[in-house]
This record gives sequence, C-alpha cells and structure tokens, in this order.
Amino acid sequence: MKTNLFSFVAGLALLIVAPLALASWGGSSAPKPQKDDFRLEGPFTERNLSVFLIHGKDRVRGETFITLQEALMQKKVIVRETREVNELSIENVSAQEVYVQSGDIVKGGQQDRMLAVDLILPPHSGKIPISAFCVENGRWSQRGNEAVAVFNSSSNSVASRDVKLAARMKESQGEVWREVAAAQSKLSTNVGGNVQADASPTSFQLALENKDVQANSETYTRALGGLLDSRADVIGYVFAINGKINSADVYASSALFKKLWPKLLKASAIEAVAELRQGEKFAAPKAAEVRGFLDDSSGVEKEKDVSSRVQMMTRDGNDKVLFETRDRAKSDAWIHRNYIKKN
Repeated sequence: MKTNLFSFVAGLALLIVAPLALASWGGSSAPKPQKDDFRLEGPFTERNLSVFLIHGKDRVRGETFITLQEALMQKKVIVRETREVNELSIENVSAQEVYVQSGDIVKGGQQDRMLAVDLILPPHSGKIPISAFCVENGRWSQRGNEAVAVFNSSSNSVASRDVKLAARMKESQGEVWREVAAAQSKLSTNVGGNVQADASPTSFQLALENKDVQANSETYTRALGGLLDSRADVIGYVFAINGKINSADVYASSALFKKLWPKLLKASAIEAVAELRQGEKFAAPKAAEVRGFLDDSSGVEKEKDVSSRVQMMTRDGNDKVLFETRDRAKSDAWIHRNYIKKN
C-alpha cells in the first residue's frame, strides 16, 4: 500500500528533528509518538551487538495473535511433515489467530525446517501449505524419540542473515545448507568447541541448542532482554553486529513485538557470537545511518500471495531488501516489515 509506505517514510523523516528520541544505555525512554511518527531510541550495546528500539503507535489495535511458539506449546497448531523438503502443512485447531514468522525453525520431522514466509492462521484454519527450507542436511528419518510425522517445537529462529537471504532471496536449498554449515563453523570457532551434535551434525537447530552457544549468547540476552520492561510503545528494533547494520523487524502491534522479542533477541545474540572478532572494538552505527536503512522508498517491488489472506511484498534495493507482510483481513494493512542488509 503506497499510502502506508509513504506514511512510514514521512514518520521516520521526523526523527531528524527529534534528538530527544535518542537515549544512551540507562537513559529515559523515548517520548511517546504522536500520530504516525516513529522514533528511535539507542543504541544499547553489549559487546559487538548494538540495538536501536523503534517507538511508534499500533497500526492494528486490539490484536490478539498468538505466536507459533505459543501455539505449539499449547497444542493449538499442528505442523505436519509432508515428505517434501520445501513444503510443510500447518493447521490452526484453536479459536485464536496465530502468527507464524519467516525464519522460525520447527524441530523434528524427517528434517528440521525453517519456515520461509510469514503466515496468519485464522481460527480453525484447516490444513494450509507453507513453504520451508531444510536446515539439516542428510537426515531423512526419525531422530531419537522425536515425532517424525509432526513438529512439536519452535524455540529458535534462524540466527544468520546469510541463511535468511539464501532462503528468501535466492530461494536455494543448496545455498541454505552451505550457509548453515558456515554459521556452525563460525560458532564452533568462537565458543571454543565443536557445536555440531552427535545426533545430527548438520542440524542448525541442535547447534543453536549447544550449551556453549547458549552460555555465550546469554551474556547478550541478560544485558538487553529487559529493554521492553518499562516501554509500552516499542514496535520493532534494528540491530547491528561489529558496528554494521544487519537487520530490522517492525510490527503493526507493540503487543506482538513484545511476544516475539525474546526469540528475536536470542537469534541476534547467537549471530553476534558467531561474528565476534576477539579483541576488536566497534562503534555502533549513527542514528542517521539507521534512519537511512529504514527508508523503504527505493528498490524493485514485487508481490506474492502467500495464502488467501496474506500477501508478501518484496522491495529489492541496492544494499538491502524489504519483506512486507500484508493482511487482507485488515484492509491490506502491513503486519510485519523485515529489512535485511545485503552486504
């Protein structure tokens, strides 16, 4: 929706004249937004990870989405194996709407998968196909005592920009496998031990569960995890690793972002562990650079129907790509914007 995009850009432009929106670690929260403006707060930095919070008003009010992780834990969603590497089946068996986010990893089945698209599941949705990429190379059988016909957990999101780009832009299973292996190698180097699990050495999910990976990432999540505790109007964040902007996620609902925040931050922290360069110091990017990254006014645009309800708009620019999830049930309002730096 061009009007929505223009409003977002115009709101961000107001940041130039809103210096009070920037606060250092331990400072006061940003002023409450007015009308359609968005405000940055930060950077908040732990080691080589810097976070900027995006403050703004809810564009979709009264939202009651539950997340995939919540829905699986509460047995409100069934994610089924189809024996097709790049497609799974998902069904909402509850009376609530469920929000599924691209990059979520579902564990088990014939192979661990990352979900490739955002999806909104209406109540009692029936079986809906969802595209996926394997983040575990070689296994095509039951692993241990895990269910092989369904996926029962989604505790992690893909912790690698390169894996996300391989799936969402290149749409290449081979590239996804290569980037997963590269991420595992980086993690092994930086935690001082092999993160590959004996049960399945190629599984990205099991590497993310590695105790040394968890211990190293908790340094970041302990320092930054409480940022939303006293802030009621945060709708997204931008993060940088080693002083360079990596990605951003912005939502139409602050309540939805708050639910997703622990999982998002955990993935950012693990990626920071993988990319840490010992002994080097990095300066966080300037607010003006972050504002420029969130400018979505340029790039080649294309649209794709994900389901009868959800449409994805992609805007591919020179140095970044924007994925925008739109909800037809809410007058094509955007629900999620994911910005990924390409280099």
